[in-house]
Amino acid sequence: MMSFASRKSHVHRRIDSIQSAQSVRSSKDRRSRAGSLAARPVPVSHDDAYSYALRVAYLHYLLQPKAKRKQWVPAPKPPPRTHTSNIGDLVKEFVPGNTTSVKLPHSFHTPLLKRMEGVIRGSETLPGYSDPAVKKTFAQAYTAFTEASFKKSMDKERKVEPLVLIFYSAATKACGLGHTPGDDSWKLLVDRHVALFVRLVTHILRAQGDKPELLSRLNTLENKLLTNDQNLFIDTSQDAGKHIEVIVPLSYDVKDMSMVQAVAKIFGLAHSDVQSHIDAQRPNWTEEAALKDLKGYQHRLNANMSGVLQSQDFELEEAYQDWKKAEGPFLSSMMMEILIAKPELAKTTSGGSAASEKPLPASPSAGYGEEQSYADLNRVVSSPNRNSIYGLDNRLSLSSMTLEDAASIRAVDEAHYTFIPADPREFLKVIANYALEFDAMHGNADEQDSPFSKQSMELLTELCVRWRIPQFTRLIVYMEVAARRFTDTLFTVIDLDSAFDLIKSTPPEKELKKPPPIYLYSGSLATIDRGRWTLADSTTYQQMLHTLHDALLRELYETLMHCYQPKPPSAGPSVHVLQTHIFDDPSFARKEEEAMEYTKMLQDGMIEQAANVYRGFLDVEIPPDQHDWNFSHVKNLGNSVVKLCEKIQKRYKSNPVIMGVNPLTVLAETIFPSFENDAHELVKRIMQVARDKGDELPLQDGFDLYKDLVEIRRIHRSSLPNQPFTFDVEELLVEFVWRWIQNAEERAEEFVEQAMKHDQFQVRSQGPEQTSRDADRHSHSVIDMFQLFHQTADQVFQLEWDNDVHHARFMTALSKIFANSIARYCEIVDQRFVKEMDTPRPNEQEAAALAQTTQSRFMQYAKDAWNNKEKIEPFQFYPESLVKLNNIEWAMQELDKLEKTMNVDACAAILEKVDGPKKQVRRPAKYVFTIKIVEAEEIKACDPNGTSDPYVVLVDEYQKRLHKTRIIMRTLSPRWDESVDVTVSGALNIVATIWDYDTFGDHDFVGRTSLKLDPIHFSDYLPREFWLDLDTQGRILLRVSMEGERDDIQFYFGKAFRHLKRTERDMVRKITDKLSRHITASLSYEALRSLLGRNLASQVNSFFKRSSTLPTLTDADVENALQSLFAYFNDNFSTMKETLTDATMVAVMTRLWKEVLMAIEALVVPPLSEKPSSQRPLNQRELDVVFKWLKLLYSFFNAQDETGEVLGVPAEVLKSPKYHDLNSLNFFYFDSTENLVRISERMAAATAQRQQQQLQGQMSSNRLSAPAAFSAAAAGPAFASMGTIRRGKSIMMSRNLGTMRRAKEEKRKEAQADPSDDMILRILRMRPEATGYLKERHRQKERMAAAAAAAMIVKQSVNQGWNNSAPSFGRGGIPRR
Repeated sequence: MMSFASRKSHVHRRIDSIQSAQSVRSSKDRRSRAGSLAARPVPVSHDDAYSYALRVAYLHYLLQPKAKRKQWVPAPKPPPRTHTSNIGDLVKEFVPGNTTSVKLPHSFHTPLLKRMEGVIRGSETLPGYSDPAVKKTFAQAYTAFTEASFKKSMDKERKVEPLVLIFYSAATKACGLGHTPGDDSWKLLVDRHVALFVRLVTHILRAQGDKPELLSRLNTLENKLLTNDQNLFIDTSQDAGKHIEVIVPLSYDVKDMSMVQAVAKIFGLAHSDVQSHIDAQRPNWTEEAALKDLKGYQHRLNANMSGVLQSQDFELEEAYQDWKKAEGPFLSSMMMEILIAKPELAKTTSGGSAASEKPLPASPSAGYGEEQSYADLNRVVSSPNRNSIYGLDNRLSLSSMTLEDAASIRAVDEAHYTFIPADPREFLKVIANYALEFDAMHGNADEQDSPFSKQSMELLTELCVRWRIPQFTRLIVYMEVAARRFTDTLFTVIDLDSAFDLIKSTPPEKELKKPPPIYLYSGSLATIDRGRWTLADSTTYQQMLHTLHDALLRELYETLMHCYQPKPPSAGPSVHVLQTHIFDDPSFARKEEEAMEYTKMLQDGMIEQAANVYRGFLDVEIPPDQHDWNFSHVKNLGNSVVKLCEKIQKRYKSNPVIMGVNPLTVLAETIFPSFENDAHELVKRIMQVARDKGDELPLQDGFDLYKDLVEIRRIHRSSLPNQPFTFDVEELLVEFVWRWIQNAEERAEEFVEQAMKHDQFQVRSQGPEQTSRDADRHSHSVIDMFQLFHQTADQVFQLEWDNDVHHARFMTALSKIFANSIARYCEIVDQRFVKEMDTPRPNEQEAAALAQTTQSRFMQYAKDAWNNKEKIEPFQFYPESLVKLNNIEWAMQELDKLEKTMNVDACAAILEKVDGPKKQVRRPAKYVFTIKIVEAEEIKACDPNGTSDPYVVLVDEYQKRLHKTRIIMRTLSPRWDESVDVTVSGALNIVATIWDYDTFGDHDFVGRTSLKLDPIHFSDYLPREFWLDLDTQGRILLRVSMEGERDDIQFYFGKAFRHLKRTERDMVRKITDKLSRHITASLSYEALRSLLGRNLASQVNSFFKRSSTLPTLTDADVENALQSLFAYFNDNFSTMKETLTDATMVAVMTRLWKEVLMAIEALVVPPLSEKPSSQRPLNQRELDVVFKWLKLLYSFFNAQDETGEVLGVPAEVLKSPKYHDLNSLNFFYFDSTENLVRISERMAAATAQRQQQQLQGQMSSNRLSAPAAFSAAAAGPAFASMGTIRRGKSIMMSRNLGTMRRAKEEKRKEAQADPSDDMILRILRMRPEATGYLKERHRQKERMAAAAAAAMIVKQSVNQGWNNSAPSFGRGGIPRR
């Protein structure tokens, strides 16, 4: 790469060669067309330029309009004015009152007085009545008119004369006040006021539309009165005069010559020196000499002699003729100007010429000689009535004036003109240069909008007028001077642009009103046709453009070599002049190859400058020793690069491309790859040094560096869209994010513990008297936990990590942290909740103190039995226990929001696309077993009443407790329906132990069994049910399903939701267990028998009284039987309502409703099994009572108010599948066994057919996992010990509230659309004759379940072998929020 100095010289040599070649080409092209041009002009000296400039300026002084001054001349005294002497005669003459046609109308007196009142008040609208003297006169007359006698006389005679005469008298009196005797000036005002009165009378009569003759006479009288009162001024008797204008003679003093003063300033001379020059040349520099110069120029023009422009000086003959035709009137006007300035020149003749010699005619058609011309001019000039200097006779033409001797005409090239130099163009150029230099040094830039000042421009224009220089030549000469000053570095580009604006702008409007006699003065170089130019001007202008082009390119190159500096010179002016004034000019021809060469040269130079700037950044920002490097150095280097790019982008925003080169693009192409390579190596070296030292770089430094590098990459992509970034920023810095996530996991574990430790679990009340809102009924621990979750996710969101795969993996890792935190939170909350719920209340503590012996225990039983007859006290729920339940409910809502914020499905889709199906079929390292403890049958009785209060404890082979169920009171066939997740990495044995709960003393052992959880046995991922025999008696049903522990974001969210849902369900069950004992007692067979027994006693009494009507069981009796239960519910609900949220309250009531349905179901039919039952079926009356109870309980839980608004559990929740099954009992309960068997067989056949169709459809699908659930008909409703296979709720189905709602809705639809024969089979258990059918159905369902399991295993094997293609997803980033 060549150095800057060599490059600069190379550019200059190249531009000089272009200029010389262009000059040679131009000279060849124009030599034939400019044959008449003179040789190279002789240099003009300073003194010569000054001399001719002074001559023209002095001539301008001589020919300027002569100044005039005002002189006072006394005026003759005007004749005295007269006034009316006898008003009576005047009135009788013009308004005689002897005829009715001139009399006033009746009642004329009233409107007259109203109008006079208006004059006095100043409200009269007619002009002339607002004068104070007029108001005074009218007030005087108004007093006379209002006298009663005068009014009576007027109404009788109706004459005008009395009115006028009385008003005249009042006016005389009013106007004469205050004047001295002998002063008659006021008498004129009397005539004026009387005339105004007559005008008012006339206006009133005209408004009434009558008396035309009277109106005419009154108008005549008014005019007569105003004859001597035209101006109404008072004569002061002072003599008046006037000013007249007289011509001021010339002083011939420089101080009176503005243009001469301008010449003195331009050439640097004192006024005294200029005055001496003028005084010495006054005899020579005369108007007569100027007139002779014009005559000589005119003669040469008419005779086509040398010394003026000729035809060969123009490219077109038409252009020459237009110029020549325009010169004649210009010369005439200039001669006229001289003759006007000195009229005596028109009266004199050329006395020195011979009488016999005739004047040379200007043209063959010229018929006037010099004598006749002067005579005509003398007549025009001396005429006193001429309107303008152009008021000549049409026959007279100043162009015809000639001197008497053609030989005496002075040639321009002989330098015999007085005011015209030998080479006017060269003289104009020199003088213009002096003027530019002076204006640049002394001009005011704020007041001067062009290179020349106003005084300089006036002088130059006068020179062009006297030297007959056309407008285009004048402007080109100005531009020549400006171009020379620019190439000599005396002008800036802005000055050059101002010069171009001058020559391309038309003269100001005020100058065009009276333009100087210059050819095409009203035009500019932009508007004057280039065909009218002379060849010399065209050649000069073209050469000047090429010269400026080369100079501007050099200037632009020098400027752009500093474009990356902090404060570089602006390239805008140079580019503007080149594009606007050079390239767009039709006289300039630009070669494309030269432009491309210059662009390449400019680009190479800017690349070198950009590289130098970047090397400077490296020297400043990066220390020499690599052990001193850190991320701040890389950031600072990047910031320097970014700031420079932003500065360059802003600097060249309006003009991004200069001569084909984009400074920002050049900078980006040069500096970005260098920085990117250096930054990559720097970061790797810094990280390696830290690893060698065993240090960890600060995480925030890594994040800040990432943001800076991403910003640089953004600028790189916008500036260089086709050039990739040199390294993967995300891959380089991803370990910082993983370290931060690891720290977040550690913080989350400790945070949950501390949040639980400091939480009091109290409702956040707004005030002691205000009811808490639902939003305030959860405590701080769950709020703080989810704030931590959102802050943790926001930290990753704020990084705006531009790698979708990385981002999806970050979200997956965070979801695992959140799931583990929620699991721990649920574990602690559940433990505390169970402890609080099992803590004995005060009344229970008293009972425990008494229960020390067996005898006292039986006494407590007796006391409890007696108390059951009275009102049962509600359970004392602790507010903190209910707040914990609110926390779990609120956590599910917040987790659902977090799931949407993290865009879980999009993350999973991207990872599935990247990882493909192989990861899905890979054997996981851990497995999640879901164990559902469903029910038990025929367990050992441990209580005196022949029942037990069983609960199950689940432990592993290491005696670690996995789960404890709730207690089911007084039953030998309990149903728990509780689930627990167990995570294993291999086979694990679990032990299920059933215990009998005793309020006092130790709990009794009921039975024990075990089960091995081996992932190999559940490799098909299908659920299984196991009836396990207890080691004492009876058996227990466990439903087990397995899922692989997956590193999947959907799996982790599903796991978290399952933890929350199970915790909520267990807590709700714990609450309902406290209430279910009374539900079971109120809806038991004993309660039913008691109700019907009381009615039976009434029937017996009626029989002994021999009543004819047996008492019936009324609806009120049925409802009263439940009043204690309703009161118990209301008491407990009111307590819970104070703390629980609405949603949690509905969940508790829904669970209670399920307990109610289970109690009624147990009352009507036995559990489902293949064995006969000893339970007695109800009769019709008992069944009717049960269904009335169901209806009453439905209304209680639905709780509609008077308007129909549901305040309790919604109807769609209450009408569950179990509710519909109970309602369907009426159709089958009392049917015959044969009909029930036939219906069951028909339904079983339809179920088998549907199951077969579903299996065939699933075999043809591409699903990789087991179906979410076999239909209810396919698996059957879980016969006890029938080995049915039923897919439970997987974790993936519980990953958010939406999937949980959809799964629940699908289950409801399946139950409604797929009728089951469960109820029929349960009814048949109470029919001994159906024992054989029950066993046959048991074997049939086992066969169906085995076939379904085998088909699913085959399907999974096929899919794992053939389905190797991952689902395709569209490309696109994960929405960050």
